[in-house]
Amino acid sequence: MRPGGPAGAARLLLAWVLTLALQACAVLPERGPAPESRAVVDHHTALARIAQASWPAGDAADSGFRLLPIADHAFAAREDIARLAQRTLDAQYYHIHDDSAGATFLRSLRDAARRGVRVRLLVDDLHHAAIMPWLKSLAVEPGLEVRFFNPVPARRGNAFVRLLGSADDFDRTNRRMHNKLFIADNVLAVFGGRNIGDEYFARGGQANFIDLDMLAAGRVVQDLSRVFDRYWNSEHAWPLADLERLPGQPAVVQSSFEQDSARLALKVAAVPRDPLGQTPVGEQLAAGRLALHWADAAVFADPPSKVMAAVLSDEPTAAMRGQMELVESATSEVVLVTPYFVPSEQGLQLMAAARDKGIRGIFVTNSLGSTDEPLAYFYYSRKRSRMLKLGMELYELSPTLPQRTQTLGSFGRSLARLHAKGGIIDNRWLLVGSVNLDARSAQLNTEMLVALDSPTLAQQARRLITGEQFLNMYRLSLDSDGLTTRWSWTDPDGTARTSTESPHFDGWIWLKLLLQSIFVNENLL
Repeated sequence: MRPGGPAGAARLLLAWVLTLALQACAVLPERGPAPESRAVVDHHTALARIAQASWPAGDAADSGFRLLPIADHAFAAREDIARLAQRTLDAQYYHIHDDSAGATFLRSLRDAARRGVRVRLLVDDLHHAAIMPWLKSLAVEPGLEVRFFNPVPARRGNAFVRLLGSADDFDRTNRRMHNKLFIADNVLAVFGGRNIGDEYFARGGQANFIDLDMLAAGRVVQDLSRVFDRYWNSEHAWPLADLERLPGQPAVVQSSFEQDSARLALKVAAVPRDPLGQTPVGEQLAAGRLALHWADAAVFADPPSKVMAAVLSDEPTAAMRGQMELVESATSEVVLVTPYFVPSEQGLQLMAAARDKGIRGIFVTNSLGSTDEPLAYFYYSRKRSRMLKLGMELYELSPTLPQRTQTLGSFGRSLARLHAKGGIIDNRWLLVGSVNLDARSAQLNTEMLVALDSPTLAQQARRLITGEQFLNMYRLSLDSDGLTTRWSWTDPDGTARTSTESPHFDGWIWLKLLLQSIFVNENLL
């Protein structure tokens, strides 16, 4: 989800105008002292013993991983790991929603703190006014600290209203912490593309996201903890008490959260195995050993100071740069998956260089019908023909076809939307993280990416992306005139379809996007 919501950039223009007219912008209070803290090393916790027992015999890489491709397993993994934590829980998220997934996740943190676990919760500030009472109830728990990253001066209302009241500080407030990270006892971690909300865990009503997380153990977890510590101890992470008045009677807000979280408790379905044949993480934890694939890995994380850069650079920061360097190293094939795809001129040049080296390029993104950011799709559509002429293979997710395969979950009557981010390089390197292929990830938001040198995991991910899932997508190509884009797909009844008009095209919506694009540069998306 982008800053400001699906129509955020266009509505933000109105925000600037109204705010300047009203001259009523909010300002931040003074930031008080925030004590530093660091990840704790303790080899005697239950999770540490399980991680050690999961280490394979003989020589092996120093980090273990497994993919979490389906929603129920991904949510349950966080819950089951949190229940076993004994020393520390660290959670860093762009968006925790005011729904069942959000309430249940926060309750797991609260319960851990009441067992004596030190809990640190770091959230981006933009979207969390709706759950402020919940966060305050957590902040008064002994051993549980909540901090907001890059706070927005206006403290009330939805993201649009808050940006409206902070427009004179737009250069800063438009830059958000997009990272997603969950670490227990400094020995197990979950990272990837999922925020914490119903629509990321197949509980949404109108739409649900197809997403991807990774469970990790071993050395890479200490690397991830250092990333978390760097953000937690940065000057851009504000203690909740510096921004909001904490309740004078903690029992009142604690009781209210108790009732809310009990009422909204998310029930995880019992799914015996995921599409890769993996049993739930909780079952493996109970057995005392995790089935992991061991691999060397590198963590690429943007610095927290990215949100304060005085001038936008044409050069991407650490996370995007790490991805681009791996793409440039490819010798045979690059598969990249991104929900928001607005390639820069540098990105198009990379595609041309790949074509000249005979490298196959496959890109998977949202269609107009599945995207929650139509303006991003509009800008992508302007570069689509050029990519096809460069020989790139483009696939767009259908919002309705995934219901027939149910490989990555049951969507019921809801629309499917792509939210997974990552890539596969030469069927060897697997990239998983929060990075989108657009200017916002490159220049504005802070991001994190983990690159794994694992043919096994790369092939698993390739199977998830390009196997049966291709039945859920539109394949794009150039028509015989070399100019017109053609969409091809197969209906659930097996009928082959083709069209030279984007599926789900709506002329009125397209006109509105055209008008918005006059005022909103693609770099703001």
